[in-house]
Amino acid sequence: MELKEAMNIRKSIRSYTGEQISGEQLNSILTAAYEAPVGMGKYDSIHFTIITNPDLLGEIDTCAAKFFGNPSMHPLYGAPMLIVISSNGEGNVASANVGFILQNMALAAVGEGVGQCDIYGAVAAMNQNQKLLDKLDLPEGFVPLGALAVGKTSESYSKREIPDAHRFAANEIK
Repeated sequence: MELKEAMNIRKSIRSYTGEQISGEQLNSILTAAYEAPVGMGKYDSIHFTIITNPDLLGEIDTCAAKFFGNPSMHPLYGAPMLIVISSNGEGNVASANVGFILQNMALAAVGEGVGQCDIYGAVAAMNQNQKLLDKLDLPEGFVPLGALAVGKTSESYSKREIPDAHRFAANEIK
């Protein structure tokens, strides 16, 4: 799949079959993550936690639902895998690094025909729950900044029409 096609058809998938992706698909997604730019080449400032334990995923889902004030909500959408990206960096560079990594992983998931959704709210909820953070077994000083929910889905990716009009406000300074 060409990059422009993957960018066009990418969307957040919010329904999963519960079936795990293959090891080859996960490897492709992680390889894309490793190919992401990282500020100042500080690759040791990034840590991945790949969660497939259904009980832990349920705890994270419940914690996030409470965080959002809606106990019947399922912020992980039933995804059977959550790839949490943590950093020991600070400020905008750490956040940007995680954003680049997430985008690379999401595009690789699209290329593999795998469902994916960026997860930030559940990460914010986890960061307020020390018991959950302890279960992630993170290296000292690392904090989750983003995550990607991943799994098989019955949804499909299809071409979208992008309006010619600019979606974002812009100005040019000469």
